[in-house]
Amino acid sequence: MKKSICVIGIGYVGLPTAAMFASKGHKVIGYDLNQKAVDALNKGEIIIEEPGLGDLVKKVVSEGNLVGSTECPVGCDVYIIAVPTPINEDKTADMRFVEAATRAIVPCVRKGAIVVLESTSPPRTVLDLMLPILKETGLELGEELLVAHSPERILPGKVIEELRTNSRIVGGINEKSSLEVKKVYESIVEGEIFITTSTTAEMCKLMENTFRDVNIALANELAKMSEELGVNCWDVIRMANQHPRVNILQPGPGVGGHCIALDPWFLVEKSKNAKLIHQARLNNDSMPEFVMNKIDGIIGGLKGKTVTLFGVTYKPNIDDVRESPIMHLKDMLKAEGAKVKVCDPHAGEKVEDNFEMYESCKDSDIVVLGVNHNQFEKPDFAKMAENMNNKVILDTRNFWSREEVTKAGIEYVLLGEGREE
Repeated sequence: MKKSICVIGIGYVGLPTAAMFASKGHKVIGYDLNQKAVDALNKGEIIIEEPGLGDLVKKVVSEGNLVGSTECPVGCDVYIIAVPTPINEDKTADMRFVEAATRAIVPCVRKGAIVVLESTSPPRTVLDLMLPILKETGLELGEELLVAHSPERILPGKVIEELRTNSRIVGGINEKSSLEVKKVYESIVEGEIFITTSTTAEMCKLMENTFRDVNIALANELAKMSEELGVNCWDVIRMANQHPRVNILQPGPGVGGHCIALDPWFLVEKSKNAKLIHQARLNNDSMPEFVMNKIDGIIGGLKGKTVTLFGVTYKPNIDDVRESPIMHLKDMLKAEGAKVKVCDPHAGEKVEDNFEMYESCKDSDIVVLGVNHNQFEKPDFAKMAENMNNKVILDTRNFWSREEVTKAGIEYVLLGEGREE
């Protein structure tokens, strides 16, 4: 049965979700206060970068199944909240957007409606934040108004495919809510849909991202120890992972994005027992400073020096700079008096003075490979060297060939590689 669906928040999660439901014949309204995003949507356009999303949005908008609005529609069958859940300066969850979205729904819902929270949130958000607000509808929760949490499980760059094929969790405030929400998602999800409670669903999503964060922290700590002890962490990882029950992840300049870099803090905020999780967060958050200090040591000071950063998004081949460790590194370098030049073909206008690749190397005292975008895979190192003031490269991703770099007369330094005495 086709439904009328309102998706609240048409960003990196909400827009693909809205487009997927629209592609299955549902009538979908993307509600957002961002006029630019709404105007683009109504033209069949998008303002974010995601493979396949632009074509899908154009198609469903032209078919009349997806429209954008800056006003919350009345009387939809389903309301899906997909707004950001950032963190405050003190690392506590900023739930203003979820609260505002829930309040916006109150005058709009009718008997029999469904409310789904997709936004990743601290445990008990549905029970303690949303339900008291939704009671103001006068509808009996769990009977006349069904409520659940169904967190997204998508990877930027593969969102459309993963929305369709990944398994999904639906945590309702009661069984009726879970079963009805499951029916809604079955129209777009080919993977298995698991039923649970709202708080268990919240914990599942947080632990999925926390698992990654803790294991990345182990790899980053290995990189630090390797530099201290005179070994190459990349060799250690390669050989240790030959063990059938070991899978050490790769280190890097830090952890970014709107999920892994934030979600563990929700658990730290809610539980005094999240000690390992807390330490992992601190370790990963320390990596930009570690890289900055390494740059400082390589070029003999930062003040007045020119540092070129190749890539500033939080991961390869996307345009998202939220919580990007390289963006943090950029700001830290500037605060120390360095001049920073950026080359990032994906970041676009999100970065001031975004230079062309070889132009960014002009007068540079060091080039730092921060994000391994496809466009950086095989640069002309000799051409880079021509423009550089000090011919040295710091590779934080083990992405470039030492042989190719040194052949061009450039010193190659690898993050996590200690020098044996």
